[in-house]
Amino acid sequence: MTTPKNTELLPAYLVVGEDALKRAAVLARLRTRMEAYGDLSFNSEDLNGEAVAGADVVTACNTMPFASEKRLVYVRNADKLKKADSEAVVAYLKAPSPTTVLAMEAEKLAKNTRLYKAVAAVGKSAVIDCTPPKRYELPRQVRAMATAHGVTFTEGAASKLVELVGESTVHLDNEIKKIALAHRGRDAVNENEVISLVARTAEVKPWELVDAFAARDLEKCLRYLQMMESASPHALIAMCVNRTRELLCAQSLMRRGSVAQLPRALGMPDWKCKHHATWARQFTSSELRRAICTARDAERAMKSGADPDAAFCDWLVATLKR
Repeated sequence: MTTPKNTELLPAYLVVGEDALKRAAVLARLRTRMEAYGDLSFNSEDLNGEAVAGADVVTACNTMPFASEKRLVYVRNADKLKKADSEAVVAYLKAPSPTTVLAMEAEKLAKNTRLYKAVAAVGKSAVIDCTPPKRYELPRQVRAMATAHGVTFTEGAASKLVELVGESTVHLDNEIKKIALAHRGRDAVNENEVISLVARTAEVKPWELVDAFAARDLEKCLRYLQMMESASPHALIAMCVNRTRELLCAQSLMRRGSVAQLPRALGMPDWKCKHHATWARQFTSSELRRAICTARDAERAMKSGADPDAAFCDWLVATLKR
């Protein structure tokens, strides 16, 4: 955000999205701008949407600032406002106070809600999107975040940090801070350094195991299984079978020289299919067909008294061993 001299602040903002680190940065910049108008210790209120009444939000917004041009009213958990309280804020936004900036923060708020629409109507930049980056974009963001803490990360180190910590940018930033404090020298932080300093807190996602399955990496699959306490073997085998069918489709198109048509054939965006051709080369067609047939037998065993985890693991080993 710019200084008050350059751009006039809008009377209301909605900072919305699951990227908590980005939300915090946006709100910090807003507070910095507001401090240029006067002392915020006398001209700000911090309210919680889970407990505050809509009438109290409106009263806070209509309170005149003290020795300042503007005051800040911050409502956290704005998506938790009860309907009647939300409607009071919607009504206020039709004619908001020119001396107050109402900043509402929400992790999720649908665009079709009246509150979202009311804030959006205040101005073009009133809604600030804090949608988190895609998983595949996170290593690049980690490397960018690291420079702010005075260190650089190799690509492998950034990817390993995401693997160990998960997708929360707040948690990633906290771990980067700790690594930066422990790091010595001017070389980039490498993967081994991340492994030695960071404990795994993120559970492996099912799609990560499915990707390892498609890459025919049995060692990684077995390691991932030990990090998936809540995953259902019934769901995992179904996902692996779906990927097996996708690889059979990829092989068929490759034989016809039409692999470029794979995203359309599978009804997927290009980025979801970018490794399918490489993965498909790890198997013969007969191996993939056999995997589907043996998966049927494994599922029957799971439903007939066999230990589901053991049955899935046995199927993985039988399918992926060379």
